[in-house]
Amino acid sequence: MANDRGGKASGPPSAFSLMDTAGKLAQENFRRATGQVVHGKVNGHRGLMADPLGLGNLWIEFSKRLWTDPVTLARVQMDFWRDFSSIWQNTFRRSFGAEVDPVMTPEPGDRRFSDDAWDENLVFDCIKQTYLLLTRAGRELVSGVGGMGEQDARKLEFATAQMLNALSPTNFAVTNPAVLRETVESRGKNLVDGLNNLFADLSRSPDGLNISMTDMEAFEVGKNLAVTPGKVVYQNELMQLIQYAPTTEEVARRPLLIIPPWMNKFYVMDLRPGNSMIQWLADQGQTVFMISWVNPGAELAHKDFEHYMLEGPLAALDAIEKATGEREVNAVGYCLGGILLSATLAWMAARKDARIKSATLLTTMVDFSDTGEVSLFIDDEGIEKLEKQIKEKGYLEGRKVFDTFRVLRANDLVWSFYINNYLMGKSPAPFDLLYWNADSTNMPQPCTHG
Repeated sequence: MANDRGGKASGPPSAFSLMDTAGKLAQENFRRATGQVVHGKVNGHRGLMADPLGLGNLWIEFSKRLWTDPVTLARVQMDFWRDFSSIWQNTFRRSFGAEVDPVMTPEPGDRRFSDDAWDENLVFDCIKQTYLLLTRAGRELVSGVGGMGEQDARKLEFATAQMLNALSPTNFAVTNPAVLRETVESRGKNLVDGLNNLFADLSRSPDGLNISMTDMEAFEVGKNLAVTPGKVVYQNELMQLIQYAPTTEEVARRPLLIIPPWMNKFYVMDLRPGNSMIQWLADQGQTVFMISWVNPGAELAHKDFEHYMLEGPLAALDAIEKATGEREVNAVGYCLGGILLSATLAWMAARKDARIKSATLLTTMVDFSDTGEVSLFIDDEGIEKLEKQIKEKGYLEGRKVFDTFRVLRANDLVWSFYINNYLMGKSPAPFDLLYWNADSTNMPQPCTHG
């Protein structure tokens, strides 16, 4: 019988109902998985055999050095078993009502263990602390073994962190209290719905699993995204230049040029109504121009960074002057568009071209001395492998760049959606920014290495 909270069944499910749900789940799993193999989608899984960081040889080298460093191995093992014993002792004492301080606690900002059961329930608290202890031991083991080069050591630390993130108890139905509660309350319906979500994602991404981050059916460019009135006033092989209609009687004399990244669509600045920077700027009396980059294919494989500068912002400056009669502009560069704007400003300064009177950079890196974890993918070995992959097509698939940045924040951008979509059986909420983020574009081959 349904209750008043979303129509879920009241009372605990019977063993027969759970067995029935499990049987249906297994049958559906087998049926759909067989269909995927027949249609060749599993064998086409993106990156199934790929090793973008060259970890195979690194793990072998690490294992050799580990067994020749018994001191580090013994130290990590002793620390682990000491604290593991303390966790079990504390769990036993808590079972008799004693108050004890935890041995291991999540790092600040780690939202995986926010459910109250991870602290209040003895079993889940023990599982949580044991996992955190295992995470600490794994990281100490990798970082404690000497003799590895700095770049190789960073790669191993990154790969270890990814594996430990994947092993989090929150990622498994039987060790996630929220999933267990949902399974009992819905009599397993969440697992069936999660399976449907899984195969829906597979059907939308024939080259591999792409976990949905938002409701991809909730948005449509030109309908509820990128709806600020405007028109194309210029175009060439690489871009279209959009001029947006003013909403005020008087507008600023100097136009504003916005340069978005060419690895994403232009409408990051013009999302749904009420969340559009373009609309806000037009309401402030700005004459706004936006570059909309083409999604390049093999026919544009010869285009490099210089082409993007000449046929992008520099061509836009000429077109803006023709459209408005104004020679001077203000400019905004976003992400990769900001890098292009910075380079363009340097090129123009060398030629004493002062048409850009002010420049604003949004989420733009200008100091490349430390690029963070993304540098793990762009060392000499990584670039060589990447160039081999894109040589045949003549461009770098935007999907690969999207996946790389997603892995850099796996807990937030991978595993949280995995839990929500597949274990909890929920549909991702409509989110215009995440829709834009998934709408990636390609990059011509020369632009991948400057």
